[in-house]
Amino acid sequence: MTRHTRLKPHWFHVLLSLADRELHGTAIMEEVLERTEGHLRLWPGKLYGALRELTDERLICEVDPPEGAPTEGGKRRFYAITSSGRLALHEEVERLAALVRVARARAVGSDPERA
Repeated sequence: MTRHTRLKPHWFHVLLSLADRELHGTAIMEEVLERTEGHLRLWPGKLYGALRELTDERLICEVDPPEGAPTEGGKRRFYAITSSGRLALHEEVERLAALVRVARARAVGSDPERA
């Protein structure tokens, strides 16, 4: 992945979920759903496709499950963000923050009539 490449929205949410801890797929799915107040649901096909793509791009990697990790339903795969993933996430956050600054400078968001 090259610098300054926009992240796909679902990639952004996966990386954000992994920004401060290692998680398994179902936990990522649940965190995204909660964080977006139910507006973004990563269905299994979308989630596991994204995990495969993010791994292929070396933005995340599979890691050993932590001691005492839940095992119901079989072994869960845990993922961690890589340094490249952290950089991509940082760049996307900066890109989004710049858009918010432009919107605020135009008073978008402060007055519903202007939105």
